[in-house]
Amino acid sequence: MRTIDQNGADSSGEHEQKPGAGPKKGRSVPPPHWAAILALVVIGVLYALLPFRISIGPSWLLLPFEGVLLLPVVIALLIRRRVSPATFSVGSRILLGIVTFAFAVGIANLMFNLPRQQKGFVLIYSGLLLYAFNILMFALWYWAIDGGGPEQRRKSDREATDFLFPQQIGGLDENWAPQFFDYLYLAFTAATAFSPTDTMPLSHRAKFLVMIESVFALILIGFVVSRAINII
Repeated sequence: MRTIDQNGADSSGEHEQKPGAGPKKGRSVPPPHWAAILALVVIGVLYALLPFRISIGPSWLLLPFEGVLLLPVVIALLIRRRVSPATFSVGSRILLGIVTFAFAVGIANLMFNLPRQQKGFVLIYSGLLLYAFNILMFALWYWAIDGGGPEQRRKSDREATDFLFPQQIGGLDENWAPQFFDYLYLAFTAATAFSPTDTMPLSHRAKFLVMIESVFALILIGFVVSRAINII
């Protein structure tokens, strides 16, 4: 509507809303953390399948230990009770620290204990289990630390702080937030290409984690291949 103010100025369209200039929609709330919980369960299963010489003590011990720590989170999700971000962050990092320690000891046992058994199948079998363990473990690390954790990534004004995904470059999709599968893909590419591909680590801790994952993957592949050639 065309109107004239007291000074004779044309104020037509002054209060008209521009197309597409409505209030910015917040990011859609991501689903509960079932994907990350499933990844932890798979890690426990992979560890239970390792030969006795590779694991720390009984190979099945990690799975019930994870269950004890995950049970309160699962109950809270089922009854739709909010878990404190600080509690979730501390608990997830403690659990991932224990998982990482078990993985590092597994690699050491693979290198120093398993070669005494001249069985190529056991070597390749253990290497594949630890390789999958490595990918899932670092996917969880990336998912847990990026931007302060999954709860902080729900905020619509959150900017990339640890990892920069292609969807975040140039504001292509302001309502987009990374999910666990995005971090799983990131961990897979870091373990196979020994470097990030389309997603760039920004912070020092993100670069450190990507570097450690690549080193673990390189050790596993290099050792298994070289040992297999010696056996042949």
